[in-house]
Parts: sequence; structure tokens; C-alpha cells
Amino acid sequence: MLRMIRELIDCMTNQMNELTERYPALAECEEDIDAAVEALITAFENGGKLLLCGNGGSAADCEHISGELMKGFLLSRPFSETEMSEIYTRCPKALPVYGKLQRGLPAIPLPSLSSVISASANDISAGLAYAQAVAALGCRGDVLLAISTSGNAENVYNAALAAKGADMTVIALTGSSGGRLASAADISIRVPENETYRVQELHLPVYHFICASVEKRVFG
Repeated sequence: MLRMIRELIDCMTNQMNELTERYPALAECEEDIDAAVEALITAFENGGKLLLCGNGGSAADCEHISGELMKGFLLSRPFSETEMSEIYTRCPKALPVYGKLQRGLPAIPLPSLSSVISASANDISAGLAYAQAVAALGCRGDVLLAISTSGNAENVYNAALAAKGADMTVIALTGSSGGRLASAADISIRVPENETYRVQELHLPVYHFICASVEKRVFG
């Protein structure tokens, strides 16, 4: 067991070194990125889930992250023999289906919930649309990944407050200032850029690293 832990730590270190070699500007974010990985692993291993929110390009990032976690990213993630045996016991006809599926992690991109988001914006407030979704779906032990290049998007900030009210862990992914979102987060990854598109260019390698690291730890 200790050998396995050491190997995982070495692997994480190597992956982080590769990330910062390719994107030297992210070296100052190492500690917060590692903290985000640990928070997500803890949540998933304890039966929790990830909620994601953001606007515009950040909404697209939410979809991207969800896609990397809900199916195989760098690993194929087959179901184990024990899991397949349990599936067969429940429904023998489901076995060939699961034989082609991959294990996934629950990651819900809130921008995809167009009906409830638009209804909340119309009936309550646009600034509270994501907060309403968090209040409905979030539970103690879950994680909210709140993405805002400025850190000042009202609906994302309010979602973070709703998550804290639900006893969730909040991870903020922002630009260098962090905005007011950083003050509402448990973990704040502030990439060292201010221009929106430049912030987004650095967000991509950050969340790819997070997804790959979580996958390696959970399924590797």
C-alpha cells in the first residue's frame, strides 16, 4: 500500500512538472491545482458529485470537463469483474451493454440544464439561476467548480454562495485578480492573465491536468 501511495505521489509530481514545463506561468498555481485534485478525489470517493458553472466560453469549459470525467479520458476505465458480477445478478441482459461501457464520475454541467436555468432566470433572477440549480442538486460533500475569467460574474458568484450554504467545497477557476469569486471559494486557481481569451487559454491545461490526475487516482 505504501509503495502504491509513493508511486501515485511520484506520478502526480511528474505530471505537474510536465504541466509547468509546458506552461511556466502556471507554476504559481501548483498548490491550488493540487488542492483541487485532492478535493475532487475526496468527493468522488465518498459518493459525492461535481457541479460546474460558468458563462460563455466558461460554460463550454464546463461541458468539456464533464466530458472528460463522465467517461474515459486517458484511461479506458472498464468495469471490474466484481462489478460485472453484480450487474449480472441484477440484470443478465445488461452484461453485454456494460461490457462496452466505461466507468464514469458524476460531473453535471449546469449550463446544460437549459430549461431550469432559463425558468429560474425568468421567474427568479438571471443572477440566481445557477444558485437555484445548486440549491436543488447540491449536497454536503459535493464540489462546485465555478469558472469565471474575471471572477465577478454575478450568477457564478451567487452559485458559489449557494454551494457554501449547502456545505459543499467550492473551487474557483479565474484570472489573476480572482474577483469576488475568489473570496467565496475554498480553493482559488487564479491563472496569471487578465485578458479573457488569455485566461481561457490557461484554463484548458489546468482542467485537463485536474481531470487526468483525478482519473489516474480513482481508476488507475
